Amino acid sequence: MKTTGSGQSRYKTALFLRRAGVLQAELRALSVYIHVTRKFIRDDSQGDVPLFDEDENAASKNRSKIQHPLATFFHLFFRVSAVLVYLLCEIISSSFIACMVTIILLLSCDFWTVKNVTGRLLVGLRWWNQVDENGRSHWVFESRKESSRKVVSSSESRIFWLGLIVCPILWVLFVFSTLFSFKIKWLAVVIMGLVLQWANLYGYVRCKVGAGTNLRNMATNYLGFQLFKQAMNKSQGP
Repeated sequence: MKTTGSGQSRYKTALFLRRAGVLQAELRALSVYIHVTRKFIRDDSQGDVPLFDEDENAASKNRSKIQHPLATFFHLFFRVSAVLVYLLCEIISSSFIACMVTIILLLSCDFWTVKNVTGRLLVGLRWWNQVDENGRSHWVFESRKESSRKVVSSSESRIFWLGLIVCPILWVLFVFSTLFSFKIKWLAVVIMGLVLQWANLYGYVRCKVGAGTNLRNMATNYLGFQLFKQAMNKSQGP
């Protein structure tokens, strides 16, 4: 009995060390990716005129051409990979911990990449949080100046918004499928994916419609305008 208990203890220790090794390797890969991405941002900033608060004199490129292929690739890579790993996790691996850690790392990389890199490069939008001198937190939503001569590629814009909208919808479906199939152990993972994906979507929608615009007020004003327009058309009719 003692020998059996000792063997089980060694097996659990070896299994824990193996999972810790996998996690350590993924963390190193994440660190290398962040370092390379930061270098890419610095090189891009040195090669181009700053995005905000300065005039841009560079000539406009073809609107239909993908101007930032690397940023476009990583805009879709992490979020699509997270979805695929979630759907195929039971096939590619029998370890729930390994799949969960992989999905969380992919979601974290996607959130950081979309928030800090691809939104600025592909569509000229960015959002962030800052704390003032009084300790109050403020959310800032900013878009490229209309006077800027740097034209946003229509292909990049379509890819950006398509990936930004479709993937959060998939995570909503995953939440319901997890609840209905009673896979409660996956609930924390899909909720994290839902929160991170929808946070970026909400931030960039706010950037698109205007930093100081309330979405509910905007919808109410639009509905009121349509009702007023219909009333005016009826009053001018024969």
